[in-house]
Amino acid sequence: MLSFSHWQHVVPTQWHWPYFQPRELACSHCGRLEIDERLLDTLEWQRRNGQPIVINSAYRCGVWNAMVGGAPLSQHKRGRAADQALRGRARSDVETQARGAGFTGIGRYKTFLHTDIGPRRIWNG
Repeated sequence: MLSFSHWQHVVPTQWHWPYFQPRELACSHCGRLEIDERLLDTLEWQRRNGQPIVINSAYRCGVWNAMVGGAPLSQHKRGRAADQALRGRARSDVETQARGAGFTGIGRYKTFLHTDIGPRRIWNG
């Protein structure tokens, strides 16, 4: 688990995921970044083997998670989830890529796909 009080404190030599930047994965409320390296590895694999990925939300502090209506036990609060924008991509294609990458939690929403490395489950939002 990587943990930084603010994404700007990430030392470039500590960051091994070229397709993603700390800023896009940090909490939108406070800038904190707590992220599981397995999530980063899974996102990186998906990106290398698929299409570009735009992250809407990854790590969320408890305050921000509550403000956006996230589940109290959200994988976002544990740095184990990323919401991927669909933006012109078919949800089924993004889901197939996410499953192939190894994501085990899949939430289907109108404009994004929730992906996480938590318990195996699928839901419609």
